[in-house]
Amino acid sequence: MGARQICTSYLLLLGALGAAQPALAQATAAPAMPTAEQTDPVKLGWMVGSPPPPEKVIRWADGSFYSFPKFRWTFSHARQFGATSNISRGLAPPSLLPRAERADIDAISFIPLGKSEPMTWAQSLPANFTDGIVVLHRGKIVYERYFGALAEDGQHMAQSVTKSFFGTIGASLVAEGKLDPNAKVAQYIPELKDSAFADASVRQVLDMTTGLKYSENYADPNAEIWSHVRAGSVLPRPPGYLGPKSFYEFLKTVQKEGEHGGVFAYKTVNSDVLGWLIRRVTNKSVGENLSERIWSKLGMEQDAYISIDTEGTEFAGGGLNTGLRDLARFGEMMRNGGSFNGQQIVPKAVVDDIRAGGDKGNFARAGFATLPGASYRNMWWVLNNADGAFAARGIHGQTIYIDPKAEMVIARYASFPMAANPFNDPTSLPAYQALADKLMAVTR
Repeated sequence: MGARQICTSYLLLLGALGAAQPALAQATAAPAMPTAEQTDPVKLGWMVGSPPPPEKVIRWADGSFYSFPKFRWTFSHARQFGATSNISRGLAPPSLLPRAERADIDAISFIPLGKSEPMTWAQSLPANFTDGIVVLHRGKIVYERYFGALAEDGQHMAQSVTKSFFGTIGASLVAEGKLDPNAKVAQYIPELKDSAFADASVRQVLDMTTGLKYSENYADPNAEIWSHVRAGSVLPRPPGYLGPKSFYEFLKTVQKEGEHGGVFAYKTVNSDVLGWLIRRVTNKSVGENLSERIWSKLGMEQDAYISIDTEGTEFAGGGLNTGLRDLARFGEMMRNGGSFNGQQIVPKAVVDDIRAGGDKGNFARAGFATLPGASYRNMWWVLNNADGAFAARGIHGQTIYIDPKAEMVIARYASFPMAANPFNDPTSLPAYQALADKLMAVTR
């Protein structure tokens, strides 16, 4: 199979990487597609049997692991399709998430963006191919549901929600004085002295305002994104492949286009540079940092795991897999200014900086139509709305949505057919706001 054929096979992938391809999403109407019920991975019987029938087998080598509807199963079983490393929760007991479940959430009504007919919260879940969702209000679970292949004791691909974990760690290292936000990347990573990142600052990497010759146009088989994911073993390599064979090898090849520090440009490659920066200044892998700084301190229920390349380097741009309630715990900590269970996990100044957001003008020029007035800071999406909401976002509908005014955290895993979030935002963002309004109304 040639490189062009492999690229074509993975157009539904649209990453494992980014939150959206805005121009593409704005220009493309969502195509007709089967429903969540029709593509339920359990009912379709993927990978069931000893061995499964040939028509029910999902493989990495032929790309079927990332084709719809098969990825509705693989998103909850990613460890079976590639090398990973473990993110330990430590040996302490898990932290308690008390319950105060509500029966009135499913009936909440809202108008999807661009529509005139109302939809209920319950209807929005299959519309977004939700695999699991947890809602916290004031630190208590008020709503929790699982669908398809995801169970409460399972783990799911976080996709680019991964970036926000490492953006938080990177910003924490800045607050601790271990990373200088104004220093050039090459000061820490001289191996990148001949790449586009040599004269980019740490801050520009954190906020994705780097000027790079790097396209994430997934419809273009020659886009640099394909070289990136093949180098990191996110996708199989074609026969005779002679390109970079690791994430770090690929980073050395990225060239400059334009100037750093201008328009926000969402490019996953920045996250892998950040991962290298974290590793260089701490002398620990990003997985070890995540375990020591976040996972073991929050009292997570489950270990997490993260995809690695052939050199054992973690995919800082989108390789994390976690339990759903653990995703909610992280969101609750961020909602509380970096504090959880009486312990300051992340410096409050870091959370305050994220919530303050980045340059709105730079963000607006990037063309994310479903996020008017938003910005980007430390690899978090900041909505700049009346509630001060901010979010971690990943393709196919992964999210941690934090509404400080409503004292609400939503953690959702999904397997939406189209990767770009502008396809599912119209029934996600207004649903989140309607729930926030409901929670605020009943607690006033």
